[in-house]
Amino acid sequence: MRCIRSQLESLISGLPKKEMTAMALGLAHSLSRYKLKFSPDKVDTMIVQAVSLLDDLDKELNNYIMRCREWYGWHFPELGKIVTDNIAFAKTVKIIGTRENTANSDLSDILPEEIEQKVKEAAEISMGTEISEEDILNIQNLCDQVIDITNYRTQLYDYLKARMVAMAPNLTVLVGELVGARLIAHAGSLINLAKYPASTVQILGAEKALFRALKTKKDTPKYGLIYHAQLVGQCSTKNKGKMSRMLAAKRVSGKRVDALGEDGTFSLGIEHKAKLEARLRALEEGNIKRISGTGKAKAKFEKYQGVSEIKQYPDAADSTLPSSSKRKRSEGETVKQEFEDDQTGLETPKQKKKKSKKLAEAESSKS
Repeated sequence: MRCIRSQLESLISGLPKKEMTAMALGLAHSLSRYKLKFSPDKVDTMIVQAVSLLDDLDKELNNYIMRCREWYGWHFPELGKIVTDNIAFAKTVKIIGTRENTANSDLSDILPEEIEQKVKEAAEISMGTEISEEDILNIQNLCDQVIDITNYRTQLYDYLKARMVAMAPNLTVLVGELVGARLIAHAGSLINLAKYPASTVQILGAEKALFRALKTKKDTPKYGLIYHAQLVGQCSTKNKGKMSRMLAAKRVSGKRVDALGEDGTFSLGIEHKAKLEARLRALEEGNIKRISGTGKAKAKFEKYQGVSEIKQYPDAADSTLPSSSKRKRSEGETVKQEFEDDQTGLETPKQKKKKSKKLAEAESSKS
């Protein structure tokens, strides 16, 4: 077909070159439209754009709120310490305007009763400077922008949740909407993410730390964007690496079903999440047991408590016992003494021996 297409002008006589070029261009455009329409790579573009816009809105909101607090803080600095919520702060400033209007303003729809009372008391004794009506008008316009962006962000987040549930239901169940959308955006598409192995997915988003660790020959990172998943957040610090590895392994099968499967069901994601939660409970309970123990001395003591000679002849003379029983009882007494020393904080004979050996080595190295 490639040869026929390249020699088409000589094979078909009578058609001018201009019409042949236009025909080839039209065919190329038609094929491109067809691929764009039915390509699975292009469907998740909405998710990539939505999560990127969500991150940009968060940055802008933080900048606007910071500017609003600093700007209004010249007039009423006490309000920023009393009202810590950003949206409540913007709505309060929009309603009261200058602090002289605080006593006559109704803030019950925005603030709890006790906080509203504190705001009104602080307005009477505020140390802020006086500002003009034009300044207040500009600050209130900024508050309007903050409230509008916040409402739009809420709508965008709902849209992102709906798209993630439709596009990647199993991935959403395992890691949540935001983390799943960020992973798709980082990989470029759901198909690209499905091609990654579990080890790559685990550290996706921590590329700088990975290459820095490889360059300096230090430990590589255990997690990237997956750190913000709910299952990893529930773990203790010691188990976060294990849980991120298990979650990445389970998530690979889930996202491949989402990308290449035809039925958009949650069954696989729910099954994997139940297994991971059971594993998480087992890990955390194991940690609790290890923490509640008092070390190797207690484990040895509990083991030797079951020796029959120690139980049966606690006060018997050594002459009345066989040699094997004598050895076992002496071992049990030694272990018991080690356990008691461990409980009271005293050094065991082994610890004393290790300490004296270290001191001898240090003295020999000095000499």
